[in-house]
Order: sequence, then C-alpha cells, then structure tokens
Amino acid sequence: MKGETYRTIEMHTAGEPVRIVVDGYPELPGASLLEKRRYASQHLDHIRKRLMLEPRGHAEMYGVIPTRPSHPAADLAVLFTHNSGYSTMCGHATIAIGRWAIEHRLVAPRGTGGIAEFALECPCGPVHLRAHREGSGIGRVEFDSVPAFPSRLDCVIETPAFGRLRVDIAYGGAFYAVLPASRLGLSLFDSPLHELVAAGVAVTEAGRAQVAIEHPSEPDLAFLYGTILTCDAAPQDRVSHNLCVFAEGQVDRSPTGSGVTARMALDHAKGLVKSGFRREFRGLSGDPFSGEIVEETAGAQSAVIVRVGGRAYYTGTASFVAEPDDPLRDGLAAPARMREVWGRG
Repeated sequence: MKGETYRTIEMHTAGEPVRIVVDGYPELPGASLLEKRRYASQHLDHIRKRLMLEPRGHAEMYGVIPTRPSHPAADLAVLFTHNSGYSTMCGHATIAIGRWAIEHRLVAPRGTGGIAEFALECPCGPVHLRAHREGSGIGRVEFDSVPAFPSRLDCVIETPAFGRLRVDIAYGGAFYAVLPASRLGLSLFDSPLHELVAAGVAVTEAGRAQVAIEHPSEPDLAFLYGTILTCDAAPQDRVSHNLCVFAEGQVDRSPTGSGVTARMALDHAKGLVKSGFRREFRGLSGDPFSGEIVEETAGAQSAVIVRVGGRAYYTGTASFVAEPDDPLRDGLAAPARMREVWGRG
C-alpha cells in the first residue's frame, strides 16, 4: 500500500475523543512551542486535516501531536488539533496525555506513593499533572492550570438573532465567552441541541467581531476560542452543567477542562467562590470533571490556578494511510452549501 502512513493511540475523556499521533508526524522546528504551532499551521496543516476530518476523522474529532518541550521545566510538550485549527489549551486531552505518557513511559514521573507527577508544556504554557495510580496503571488525572483570569465582565455584544447580550469573557488557557443559556431564551436541559449549538456559534462570532481580546504576554493566545453556555445553578452549588461550543462550531462532549478553569476564575473574580472550593462540572456526556482553586497569584493582574480532574480511557489504536492519488487524502470538510462542492452545475 503506497502513501504516507500515520499511527495513533485513540482515547476519550468524558466522551470527547483524543487521537494521539505517535508515528508519521515529522519533527517540528522552532525554539518555542508557539513557534512550532505556527510552523504546523503554515506547513503541516494537511496532516491535521487528514487525521481530523472525514474520511479518517469526523467533524467532532480532536487530536494531540506530542513533541519535544522548549520550556526547561517541562517533561513533554503537545500541540492540540481540532476540525479547524490548533487549540492553545485543552483540558480533556491533557487528562488523557497524563495517563498515556506515564503508562507508555514517555516521562519519568516524580512523586511518591499513589501520585505520579510531571510537567506538560502546552501552547498556553506549562501545566503540572498529578496522576493517581491504580494497580499497575493510572486512574484519575488532575492538572494545575496556567494562571486564569477574567478578561471582560458584563461585556455587551450585539447578535442578529438574540439582540444585545451581556457576556463574561475569561481565560483558562483559552478565551471563552460565558453566559447562561437562559439569557438567550433557551434551556440548557430542554432546548434542542442544534439550537444551543447555533446560539453558541452566534455568540462566538459576535464576540470575535466586536471585542478586542488581549493576552498579557502572548499575542498568539489573544483570540476568542469559543462560547460556554451554562445552567442557572448558583456558584455555591456543588454541581454545574455547561455546553462548550468551540472553534468553528465544534461541540465538546466533556465539561471542557480549560472552560472549567475559566468559569472558576470568573466566579472567584466576582467573589462568589474562594480558594479550596471544589465543584463538579458536567458536559454533554454527563461524565464529570472537578474544578478547585488551589492558588491565587500575585501581580498586576488578579489570577488563579485551578486544579481540574477527570478520567481518560483507551478506545483503540489505528493506522491510517493517505494514498497519493486519493482526491480526499487531505480530508473532507462539510461544506456550508453544496455549490462549494458541485459548482453551478
């Protein structure tokens, strides 16, 4: 069989897929992980499309590209991929990487007793992982986030379908617009899923067009990644539900680790929760993540470190090939209109 081949480990965390590319992806040049991310986007994006999009993937696929770390404290580095690009942070994939990297001996974890620890470099910065040993393997994995903070509180945006809306924007490794679904006249529990997704896309598009997003140190991180629609549970309630619509309308099956981070940072900034408060978050699959503020950082910008935890599972292994004469070797993205495929006829 002729063509370029790729081997992957397949996992999921709370139902959200994690496709880890273990063979076939070339070494990434760059002095920093953000430089490697830019190189991948500019020169190797056909590989992302091959593995994320149909016929080898699907519109909701999510992937990880392991690479050598550039941060001196990191044991391993990763890039995150999805149906339209490269995430700056991904909590569900980080939890999966925690299990995979230790069990496959890609890192030499520290720690004693039942906890194995190592540092993972993500595009947003290094995060600290704590993996709980179970028998000969790894069970629950937790990570301590990069500094998370509110960007805009009660920011007003205009949407064609919902009119003027107040949203909060917060950073948890990626920037999210956050608001209850009820503010859109929808129910997170009873409205049809396609209506919630369409509303999330509308909020993200309006936010991207109308709100200037700024990161305190890295311009590459300064963009609105998606929207999180929440239930109306009070911050003090131990369980909360949310739906994350990210990238170009992709729907996270998990509670979204970076979204949990952003939500905890928002509630802390509003004085609604304190350090040490632990909360459970449930996403589309219903399988929970936990979120807990473990540190308040000092400096010009008030920020918190959030510990996010969950469990990841293996679903299989795969070997893919892209034959040189295959017209769809670089993937098939669903068109907005059939004219994009067929032309005028």
